[in-house]
Amino acid sequence: MAKKILVTGAGGFIGSHLTEELVKNGEMVRAFVRYNSAGSRGWIDTLPQVIKNEIDSFAGDIRDPYGVKEALKGISHVFHLAALIAIPFSYYSPESYVDTNVKGTLNVLQAARELNTERILVTSTSEVYGTAQYVPIDENHPYQGQSPYSATKIGADRLAESFYRSFSIPVTIVRPFNTFGPRQSARAVIPTIITQLLSGQEEIKLGTVAPTRDFNYVKDTVRGFISIADSEKTIGQEINIASSREISIGELARELIRQINPSARIVCDEARLRPEKSEVERLLGSNDKIKALTDWSPAYNLETGLNETITWLKENLTRYNAGIYNI
Repeated sequence: MAKKILVTGAGGFIGSHLTEELVKNGEMVRAFVRYNSAGSRGWIDTLPQVIKNEIDSFAGDIRDPYGVKEALKGISHVFHLAALIAIPFSYYSPESYVDTNVKGTLNVLQAARELNTERILVTSTSEVYGTAQYVPIDENHPYQGQSPYSATKIGADRLAESFYRSFSIPVTIVRPFNTFGPRQSARAVIPTIITQLLSGQEEIKLGTVAPTRDFNYVKDTVRGFISIADSEKTIGQEINIASSREISIGELARELIRQINPSARIVCDEARLRPEKSEVERLLGSNDKIKALTDWSPAYNLETGLNETITWLKENLTRYNAGIYNI
């Protein structure tokens, strides 16, 4: 029997891929998208019509507890992805991150408690760990709020934990490491590099290139969410979705330059540098726990994911403005 699923943040990058996959799996999906006067549903609007026909769209604001509760009515499973995610913008507007990431998560948890929702998956981020104190980073690694964004995600995670421990709400905290792929905004490093290269720029502007990251192709991240939701063993747990492979931003950029335009070179754009104590220098995640509790394992390596991402961006380059720095 099909599950009745709510995806918050369904119009975004990961949310739209998750919504699409759930529909393909035969689930009944309600897509919570942020209300706007244009009626745009974000990336949901770009999905094939056969998929869109099966989606029940709900326009609202995650910061509004009444709208959130209305969206959860009749729902058995919630994938909560709605969030403000850009780290640089969190330096400028930290209060909006508290309202969206902390209070928005509280709204979902409270509504789920009142409505006796069967399962709630709250989306975390590898940024809650800060710079790795040891590798691979497992779920017992200490937290460190190195940006207002990561601090609000730590707060949201701990709220989710408290609702599990205090009220026995069936919550799982899902912690993807750096996800990439089609539909990702240019504020992320991989589309930033690729769109600059595809637009013909010879100087590829980046911040510091020394930090390392653990990149997951979006289809692997989505399968991780679904596998976690399908396992009773994951209730009350915090679970990484990681490739367990790291690459520096510099190495990544040089590989993309090699593939797209070997004559390009990397230049440092000071506007893209983060405050020294805020920059996360190393992320390399352990995926032992998700493998132990579910049937998930990565299906894509970095090279395959990059090839699919380059192909998609070539076909959708007009959606991006490679000449500006997106924060």
